[in-house]
Amino acid sequence: MSGRDLVRSMKAVGSAGAAKGLRTVRASWRRRRADAAGLAARGPERARVPGPLQEARPGPGGGTLRFSRSELTVRVTASGAVFWGWDGAEPEPSYALAGPCPGPDARVALEPDKDGGWRVVAERVTVVVSRHGAVEVCTPGGVVLRRDLPPRWWEREAGGPARWMQRSEVAADARFFGLGGRASGPRLRDGAYRLWNTDPGREVGAGHDPLHLTMPVQLVVADAGTHLVFHDTSWDGTVVLREGEEGAGSGHDRPGACEVRMDGGPLRCWVMAGTPARVLLTWASLTGGPAVPPPWAFGHHHLRQGFAGEQEVRRLVEGHREHGLPLDAVHLDVDHYDEHRVFTVDQDRFPKLSVLAEELRREGTQLVSVMDPAVKAVPGTAVFDGGVAEDAFVRDASGRLVEGVGRPGETVFPDFTHARVRRWWGDLHAERIEQGFTGFWHDRDEPTTFAAFGESTLPRSSRHSLEGRGGDHREAHNVYGLCMARAAYEGLRRLEPERRPFVVSRSGWAGLQRYGGAWCGDVDSGWPGLRASVSLVVGLGLCGVPFSGPDVAGFDGGPSPELYLRRLQLGAYLPLLRTRARGRGGAQEPWEFGAEVLEYARGALVERRRLMPYFVTLAHLASRTGAPMVRPVWWGSPRNRTLRDCEDVFLLGEHLLVAPVLEPGADRRAVRLPRGRWYDTATGRAYEGPGRVVVEAPLSRVPVLARAGAVLPVRGGGGLELEVWAPVRGRTGGGLVVREAVDGGEEPVTERYVSRWEGSRVVVEREGEDGPRTPSHPVRVRGLGEG
Repeated sequence: MSGRDLVRSMKAVGSAGAAKGLRTVRASWRRRRADAAGLAARGPERARVPGPLQEARPGPGGGTLRFSRSELTVRVTASGAVFWGWDGAEPEPSYALAGPCPGPDARVALEPDKDGGWRVVAERVTVVVSRHGAVEVCTPGGVVLRRDLPPRWWEREAGGPARWMQRSEVAADARFFGLGGRASGPRLRDGAYRLWNTDPGREVGAGHDPLHLTMPVQLVVADAGTHLVFHDTSWDGTVVLREGEEGAGSGHDRPGACEVRMDGGPLRCWVMAGTPARVLLTWASLTGGPAVPPPWAFGHHHLRQGFAGEQEVRRLVEGHREHGLPLDAVHLDVDHYDEHRVFTVDQDRFPKLSVLAEELRREGTQLVSVMDPAVKAVPGTAVFDGGVAEDAFVRDASGRLVEGVGRPGETVFPDFTHARVRRWWGDLHAERIEQGFTGFWHDRDEPTTFAAFGESTLPRSSRHSLEGRGGDHREAHNVYGLCMARAAYEGLRRLEPERRPFVVSRSGWAGLQRYGGAWCGDVDSGWPGLRASVSLVVGLGLCGVPFSGPDVAGFDGGPSPELYLRRLQLGAYLPLLRTRARGRGGAQEPWEFGAEVLEYARGALVERRRLMPYFVTLAHLASRTGAPMVRPVWWGSPRNRTLRDCEDVFLLGEHLLVAPVLEPGADRRAVRLPRGRWYDTATGRAYEGPGRVVVEAPLSRVPVLARAGAVLPVRGGGGLELEVWAPVRGRTGGGLVVREAVDGGEEPVTERYVSRWEGSRVVVEREGEDGPRTPSHPVRVRGLGEG
């Protein structure tokens, strides 16, 4: 046990009570002891590099190059993604891939290059391998996007997994993004970033790393082009980044650098290049399109911690209705469970939960349940006994059940890396559905407990199925939350095939978007947490997870009225909007912050309700194209260096630019605009980009600007309407509308609209196979004074 573990365990003793605290300390010691017995000491190691090239064997899409001490396979897929793997590593098996690996691009093959190297020339990239094992990814014009130096392995003389390191160079002007949910960013500056899903055990601020959802996915943006690189191994590792420096015309540039170090797993890599939209489309085709949540998921969610019972839930919903606050979902935390804290409801406080859920649904409010992976280790209980009968729980190297300390006490953990266990767990959701729940949010799925803040609950020596391959927790830890989300999603699809599942997870890995979204964990309640919220959502979107959001008011509650309002105003433009209150003390509901905050909060929530059709459309586009719902402002202009460094504004889809207020006391703020005309949606004033403008940001709202020509689907008094912002004269605009049923069960209808000037008026037409059509929805044109 490290000193940090000891301190955190002592905090648990004080906060969780003496008995639970002692169990916590004992479990932490037990975890360390299990690892000492179950994992062999590393012992002496020897380093290895590929050595000189000896043979090349061309094949479909690339080929294999044999070096004196290693072998490299290079393959370009039909989708344009490039794969390479060392030491015989293949694309499969992989938790990231949505299905079988795409087939090779039959048009390309390995061919000789200069200086004894070889190359693969594809449509979008050229891959050059030197005779010593360096790999370069170049544009079709020959500009180097990334250069991987020959890798290095450290192998134990006694055998076992080898550590490895891969150093890379990128352009001097390049900027790094991604690596999952990072609180500092979205641009990742110089520093080390750990790849180990972690519960920090405290509120998340800008300087905290690692966090709940890490991914070895980097998006690199430079003048020469954008590329995404994914090191497909789930082991613990570290990425060290260093931005480059240009020589100010001297020609002596210092390239940017990236160093990836992994404790084990295959050294295999995917690279895809092009525009940001092309890169994310290729990434989605590889790892799977994002699951589209049901339409109600884009409304206002509320989490109250500490519900005393059903009547308090009813009072909460009635309070929102009385104050004119839209409420689409209520989240129940662990206080609705009995002492076993998983699946089983406290019948004293929630005796008629299904009746309550039906009442809420009739009023337009869904019921969402928290789910922890930890199962209380008490024989005679249905879930524990069923799990033992299914041999569902993680065991140690000697075959004993691995126990930790969770919220219900001594707990065991399902092995979600086994298909049979995932099916068992998914089928358990039938009880939750009968109780009236229509959505699920996963907590503590890193996994973690009171015994191990900052580390894994489970000993690293714990055994996992890993889809029948077998292995230990060192490989399974980072994909644990991903596999739990898969278990829930697939179970819900079986149990209710006509209803679209709603699953959000705190932890996960590459490919999480196939099963749902992410909530950003315990974000800091102060102003730094406001900035961290933007970083987390933008970063996750660039890694392929478009549906995410932080809790408004943060984890610990207690923000000032101004801060609460600014956080709510930001949340109104993020995919997942969930307000959070701590039942007794701390931050409460909006009406408890005073009349002014209530009025402005109502305005933010009503505007969110108005924009729900736009959010639904963006979610369907993300599913089809991989494009994030929340995008960095440089998304359409990656060569604009000023925009690449802009982190305090973001695009919501293609048409809206949101500039949250991130400092206390501000009533104006500067906004960096991309190219084109942009309208302030509150005042109608037009601004021309690219450039920097100063806009009004009163306490009542945050600045939101609409792109000229945009056609936005919004909710009006009579249903769906089209809000159109006048295009620049001589140019056209447009937009897509995706319409679907409220429960998300019907096939959505996609409509494409075009806006243009015709004489003195703006005309909006729907594109059809037989020519333009009149819009099927009411149209409201704004910005005419600037036409």
